[in-house]
Amino acid sequence: MTTEPMEADLLVGLDAPDDAAVLRVAPEVAIVQTVDYFTPIVDDPRTWGRIAAANSLSDVYAMGARPVLALNLVGWPRSLGLDILGDVLEGSGEACTEAGVAVAGGHSLENPQPVFGLAVTGTVHPEAIIRKTGAPAGSDLVLTKPLGSGIISSAIKEDQAPPGAVEEAIAVMSSLNLAAAEAMVATGVPAATDVTGFGLVGHLLQMLGGEVSAELDFDAVPVLEGAVELAARGILPGGSRRNLVAMSARTDVGSLDSARRDVLFDSQTSGGLLIAVDPEKTAALLAELAGRGVDRAAVIGRVVEGTGRIRVKRS
Repeated sequence: MTTEPMEADLLVGLDAPDDAAVLRVAPEVAIVQTVDYFTPIVDDPRTWGRIAAANSLSDVYAMGARPVLALNLVGWPRSLGLDILGDVLEGSGEACTEAGVAVAGGHSLENPQPVFGLAVTGTVHPEAIIRKTGAPAGSDLVLTKPLGSGIISSAIKEDQAPPGAVEEAIAVMSSLNLAAAEAMVATGVPAATDVTGFGLVGHLLQMLGGEVSAELDFDAVPVLEGAVELAARGILPGGSRRNLVAMSARTDVGSLDSARRDVLFDSQTSGGLLIAVDPEKTAALLAELAGRGVDRAAVIGRVVEGTGRIRVKRS
């Protein structure tokens, strides 16, 4: 067994952080690895399990890779018992089955608060990796899921969420980014990421990498039902508030009101893919997405020359 360093085969690591780590293991095969877990964001344990799985798989999809293996990560208080945990695992298992991912065990520990997620391994050709950065000026920006899941999740915890908003948010968070990933791979795109904890603004700033800037049209951004109204009432998760503090200096929201601004900074769970695409391919990408049932995808802006800033306007 060789013990020689594998730095040359570590294609994506800490030197240029991305959505997942990538290691070349053969000339035409690289493995993609990521891990994610979080505390409950909905009341139903099976739904939480499915959302957690969809969220964990998303980083692999964002890199144009195919997830193949998952391990469960569980922190569980004895007071909740194992029946509820069984429901969580069943929900996660359903999502993994839909994704064609084998679940092969995992690790658990006793924890005062329940947490659940997956460690996921995927595969990709070393020359087909879709990185987070590298979108040239002139690229269109396409978002595949509506924003607002963090706001709705906070409203659920505060018993303030309208039933219709809850149903829509759960459906969006439970859906895999599989179809969206297939569409962008089929189209061919220069860069992509998934929108999760840092919100649209945070993940877009990472995408820009300080090398280019972006212009967004708020009226083109898909938003979950009730999210703007709830934000106007001050219902926001802590992560969204932290995003606003950390990233507002690089974001010009113009005359946008505070509620709509907060949606752009909202910390997402199992959010959509944010895809940079050559304008000549935008129509083809949207057609690929629609053909696979990704019906809320929209062109929300474009990449422009600049130094890593975002400007927001309204149509």
